Amino acid sequence: MGLKGFVEGGIASIVAGCSTHPLDLIKVRMQLQGEKLHAPNPQPVQSLRPALAFHHPSATVPTTTLHVPPQVAPPLRLGGPISVGVRIFQTEGVAALFSGVSATVLRQTLYSTTRMGLYDVLKHKWTDPDSDQFPLLRKISAGLIAGAVGAAVGNPADVAMVRMQADGRLPAAQRRNYASVVDAITRMSKQEGVASLWRGSALTVNRAMIVTASQLASYDQFKEMILEKQVMNDGLGTHVTASFAAGFVAAVASNPVDVIKTRVMNMKVEPGAAPPYSGAVDCAIKTIRVEGPMALYKGFIPTVCRQGPFTVVLFVTLEQVRKILKEF
Repeated sequence: MGLKGFVEGGIASIVAGCSTHPLDLIKVRMQLQGEKLHAPNPQPVQSLRPALAFHHPSATVPTTTLHVPPQVAPPLRLGGPISVGVRIFQTEGVAALFSGVSATVLRQTLYSTTRMGLYDVLKHKWTDPDSDQFPLLRKISAGLIAGAVGAAVGNPADVAMVRMQADGRLPAAQRRNYASVVDAITRMSKQEGVASLWRGSALTVNRAMIVTASQLASYDQFKEMILEKQVMNDGLGTHVTASFAAGFVAAVASNPVDVIKTRVMNMKVEPGAAPPYSGAVDCAIKTIRVEGPMALYKGFIPTVCRQGPFTVVLFVTLEQVRKILKEF
């Protein structure tokens, strides 16, 4: 308990994060689909005068008014997770599926290590010593607290990860081309100020609270139910079943906040220009107005496809690491 819980959670989180990184990248790309479907403003009407070979002072010069129709952006090619993944592979290469993996490692080291370790500390503190029970309400409360603290610590790495994953979808001239997570954080600090490292932090904290409370609490709850009803023994089958169910619950609960968080973190703020979104609420309103309410569940399939394996790898690795570290 104590420091041991942080080490166990950190190792399991890094393994899970790296192994499911391509799925997370596809999810981010899908969440940004349709973000720039706004047509530009119509061009002003132009008045054209035909050239006259011989101009007479008393001659009336005819004027022709030409209406120039607005240029409509070509429709964005939307697709499912498989087609998005194939498109990334074809246009950017297989290495693009691991864009931002250095940021993922840093994010899991900061964010997940903190939330997993703190949840473990609260779990031991709040477990009833007489009945050895950890009620569901306390599990949720522990998850909310652990998620909030972890997100606040890991937000800079989260912003860097989103930007590095999304960079390949931009035209070559507009790409940020961060060399690594250190380069991303350094350049953001210099070009946009240190505060930019905590852009979208309110959303990150909210999402982390939802994910941690739903993921960790539901895993413990599903695992207890399986063992109490003697459906399976405390082994790999129980761990996989409970973790996959926990991953699905976390995906359903967190996807809307995740979409808004991704867009706010990824927005490009030009010097002297108003940002595309003034905040989370503004981003949500604009997204729903332009793309409909179901836009908040963009990337849901890859979210489930990522949360399921991520949660399975996370908790299966965690259980194995606990067994190994028990000997020390």
